[in-house]
Amino acid sequence: MTAHQEQGESSLGRLRHDLRGDCEKCFGLCCVALPFAASSDFAATKDKGTPCRNLQDDFRCAVHQSLRQLGFRGCTVYDCFGAGQKVSQETYAGRDWRQAPELAKQMYEVFPLMWQLHELLWYLTEASTLQPARPLHAKIKRVLRETESFTELAPEALLQVDVAAQRAKVGELLRQVSELVRTEACRQQKGGRGKANHVGRGADLMGAKLRGADLRGANLRGAYLIAADLRGANLRWADLIGADFRDTDLRGADLTDSLFLTQAQLNAAKGDASTKIPPSFTRPPHWAGSSA
Repeated sequence: MTAHQEQGESSLGRLRHDLRGDCEKCFGLCCVALPFAASSDFAATKDKGTPCRNLQDDFRCAVHQSLRQLGFRGCTVYDCFGAGQKVSQETYAGRDWRQAPELAKQMYEVFPLMWQLHELLWYLTEASTLQPARPLHAKIKRVLRETESFTELAPEALLQVDVAAQRAKVGELLRQVSELVRTEACRQQKGGRGKANHVGRGADLMGAKLRGADLRGANLRGAYLIAADLRGANLRWADLIGADFRDTDLRGADLTDSLFLTQAQLNAAKGDASTKIPPSFTRPPHWAGSSA
């Protein structure tokens, strides 16, 4: 990675500071507001609005260090994009659902909406820094400001926002950004193809044997990559928005310039010390050879 790229990554990291979960400032909202069912990801079933059995009085997880071993892998791959502390500290000004039980039901409805909006902000923030998308920067910033304004609303107003419509608007804009960035990146490659690699949105690549594959500039939006073998694969400039990386083998893979990557995707995958990831991300502790 060049010094210019590293500087860009550092800048992006600063812009995303408030879009990273801070459990110390949250009232355990993901542990109470969201439901989950007994499965390979969760060792038990929990209803929406019911506190997880592992949630302590101080809103910390009693088994945080042993979640994977105890069958709660789903918790380790979840990312609220900072929505938890936003709802806890700003939307409800520090009032938690235990202190103000009359607000609990509303809080559980607000949190998933804030989570979706913060996820959109995560992607839009990245899009605003991508140079090949310069023709769209003004529009990106307008939509980013609009999305951010929704997160500042009072609970009652936020519940009236058509988040699905906003997701659709942002999704189309990000699609355009992706096309510009992937095409330009591939054109500049040594011996560049001049055209972005196209796999196809929502491609079924479960268990696919893609070891060492050249997936530079690939459209992997929403792709099912569950348990796929991507060891040593080149995923630079690949659009990874919504791609399912559960148990995907990323050992030795290169994701340094991939588009719209999230920490949750990395947490869901298998990797090692040779997996190349953007410097603003954290190497998951369960990865082989991880020093985290």
